[in-house]
Amino acid sequence: MLNNPRIRRGLMLIVVAPSGAGKTSLCRRLMADHEDLDLSISVTTRAPRPGEEHGRDYHFISDAQMDELIAQDALLETAAVHEFRYGTPREPVEKALSQGKNVLFDIDWQGAQRISVKAPSDVVRVFILPPSMSELKRRLVARAQDGMDVIERRLSRAKGEIAHWAEYDYVILNDDFDRSYAELAHIYHAEAARRSRGLWIAPFVDELMGEII
Repeated sequence: MLNNPRIRRGLMLIVVAPSGAGKTSLCRRLMADHEDLDLSISVTTRAPRPGEEHGRDYHFISDAQMDELIAQDALLETAAVHEFRYGTPREPVEKALSQGKNVLFDIDWQGAQRISVKAPSDVVRVFILPPSMSELKRRLVARAQDGMDVIERRLSRAKGEIAHWAEYDYVILNDDFDRSYAELAHIYHAEAARRSRGLWIAPFVDELMGEII
């Protein structure tokens, strides 16, 4: 093989869904199965839920800290969800992409829109649909993380979130977890191998064509 390192540009895989559609479970399995995929850890002003850890699930910060990050233009995007604010730190994402690493985003549709506008060539967008609204409610109740008042607010927002499905490159109906995961993994593999991300290809071909045989 010719002496040509496979330098590539990383991708931003954005997975979006209404609460309870299975997005987090799908993303966690994708991360577990792919060492070349880093998770973008968002900042949020909400309190941790049971089982969540600072620095692993989110960076839990105050409203004052959020204001400071916004003033410093240190976030790729910010969004208000259920009375709290979320944001994506800019520096670690840009560093990862330049090093050829892929970054997974487990964010809401507002954040997905804003990042897509800023970096359209780096972004791959996937929307996860629930099989029905009644199943969505059952999942939210079963996970026992929120009171019924919060669950009802999440359900009332779900249809508004689902209305944005046509803005995405891929849509997965999560009625069977294993099948949905297989679809997500196939999307990831294909997009990671896209020609436009292979910065090594053009110089490799030039070297190949000039090789004396």
